[in-house]
Amino acid sequence: MKLKDKVVLITGGTSGIGLEAAKLFKAEGAHVVVVGTNLARLDNAAHELGRGALTVRADLRNPQDIDAAIAQAVARHGRIDIVYANAGAATVTPFDAVSDAQIDAEFALNFKGLFFTVQKAAPYLGAGSAIVVTTSFLNEVGAPGLSILSATKAAVRSLVRSLAAELAPRGIRVNAVSPGPIATPFHGKLGLSDEQLSQSAAALQERVPLKRLGNASEVAKAALFLASDDASYVTGAELVVDGGLTQI
Repeated sequence: MKLKDKVVLITGGTSGIGLEAAKLFKAEGAHVVVVGTNLARLDNAAHELGRGALTVRADLRNPQDIDAAIAQAVARHGRIDIVYANAGAATVTPFDAVSDAQIDAEFALNFKGLFFTVQKAAPYLGAGSAIVVTTSFLNEVGAPGLSILSATKAAVRSLVRSLAAELAPRGIRVNAVSPGPIATPFHGKLGLSDEQLSQSAAALQERVPLKRLGNASEVAKAALFLASDDASYVTGAELVVDGGLTQI
């Protein structure tokens, strides 16, 4: 029970890596608060997580929604011990077709939404608390059509170092988990056809030294390590879970 009685706020927790993390954290004794935007996925997450889990609808591009979500978590549990800022979205777009609106939309969720989630949760975090964010293998490699997603994730990686330095005097650790190609519903949100997704997955799998896509549960376990006291002397770091794609 690595997270016994810990209160965990998870954004983007209704599918993929976020939902797997929520289930794992709950199994490890945590009180889980899951934040998402889609009502059907929120209902499904509530069903899968079972009794005791709190699901909250919030659009992280709206700071008032973040305030409301954190208020609900604190009203239920009185505090927050762990923040797992996992929410993100992107659209595959060639460089010459990227619009001002797309840049604003992706940075609004992937960077600003994450930043304000951490900022607004921080007053309720005490010494020994942990913040974990999701970055990406795109921090290290280029991918056609994903320039804006890559830029947002690189910005988040930099933010982890800054926040780790700023929050260290309070005894709060800040780290990142960096997934490689993972078989999750996220890839279905990139605006690609099924055929394009299949081709992209096959090409990525061939580049991964372990010759397979990762599973959401493998990333969730890495996030659990960073969130737990097992990582009590780890801050400012990025734990890479990518089958060796960016390391070998």
